[in-house]
This record gives sequence, C-alpha cells and structure tokens, in this order.
Amino acid sequence: MVMHRSQSRIVNTQGYLGIALLLLLPIAVLTVRSGAWQQGLSLYALACAGSALLVVVALVLLLLPRYAQFRPDIFKRTLFALPGALLLLSLLGNQGEIPPIHDISTDVVNPPEFVAALEQRGPDANPVKVDADVINAQLAAYPEVKTLRSDLPLEEAFANAVAVAKDMRWEIIREDLNAGVIEAVDTTRIMNFKDDVAIRVTTDEQGTLVDLRSVSRVGQSDLGANAARIGDFLTRFQSR
Repeated sequence: MVMHRSQSRIVNTQGYLGIALLLLLPIAVLTVRSGAWQQGLSLYALACAGSALLVVVALVLLLLPRYAQFRPDIFKRTLFALPGALLLLSLLGNQGEIPPIHDISTDVVNPPEFVAALEQRGPDANPVKVDADVINAQLAAYPEVKTLRSDLPLEEAFANAVAVAKDMRWEIIREDLNAGVIEAVDTTRIMNFKDDVAIRVTTDEQGTLVDLRSVSRVGQSDLGANAARIGDFLTRFQSR
C-alpha cells in the first residue's frame, strides 16, 4: 500500500509539473513581448528543457514493471509536456544547419547601412558592425542570398521595393529616393521581436541593383529568419 501511494504520488507530480511547464510557455512569450526578452527567453528555455526532461522521466516510468498499472495515467500526463519537448527538439534539430548569426546581407562586401534604425535599436541591441566571421558563416549557410539585378529603372525599382515592404507589413522608418535607401522594421508575430531591414537600390552600367540587409536587434542566432525574410522580399519583388 505504501509503495502504491508513493508511485501514485510520483505519477501525479509528473502531471502537475507538465501542466505548470505548459502554462509557462505562454507566460514566457508574454514576458518577451513586454520587452523583458532576456527573462522571457530564459523562461521559454526552462519550459522547453523541463518538458523534455519530464518526457524522459515518463519513458523511464513506462518501462518499469512496478508502474505497469499506472501506464495509462503516465501516458496521459506526458501529453502536457509534449509541446515544450517538441519545441526543444525543433530548435536543436536546426542548430547543425543554421549558424549562430543574426546579420544577413545580399552584399557582404558593402552591405546597406543603417541610419534611422540606429536611433531605435537602443544600447542593448546587437551591434551592426560588419564582422568577417559572420560573413564567412553566411556565405557557407546561405549562398543563395545575393544581389538582385532588375531591368526596372531606378525610380520604378525603388517604388516597387517600397510597395513590397508595405505588402510584407514592415514599418517603413526611412524612405530616401535620392539616396536609394529604404529602412524598415519587421515585428515577428509571436515573440514581438523587432528586426531592422535596410534596402538599397542603385544602378551600374548593367542596370539596377537591389540589395537588402536584415539584422535582428536581440539574440545570437536568428534561426534563419533574416535569410528567409530577404528571400521572401526578393521573390515578391520579382513577381510584381
């Protein structure tokens, strides 16, 4: 009887912890969205890692003969921990393919520069200095991110770039046709992270060139978001 109560208590505790960690996920997201992103990401990591640990514990309990009669309950309680565990597996699965960088540009030799965005990024934001190691990592991971050549005249290409940025619901903070530069802010849907984008439209003897640079304000790795953003923009630009 004592053993039975002890086993039952362990199974129930597993369920309570699973519920607590599941509730911690939206709390972490709301904390990040409030601006306390470091604390929010710490809570998010705790929820995901804790959930993964609970799943491992559940698997061990399922294999133990003494918990045979509790297996249906263990399985049900493990469901609370699955979302966090799956999120962690998703993040870990991408680490080998995605480098820990957050600054991507179509022109790594002379990337578009930020002016208006510097006033909004704040003292704790990631630096926007060009780094040789970051460039090498980008070239290895995203060789497809390159300058776009367009047959459009500069003015039309510039207007098209502005239209695409608006279609993507970016907040345009600078629009300078004479300089051929557009600066915008893209806010992520869930975490409310703000990433800065600089678009440069220039010409050479062969036509019009469109370059983009996308930089995350916080975090070491963008998990591929900046390269995906640039690719999405260029695809939309060409299809208009």
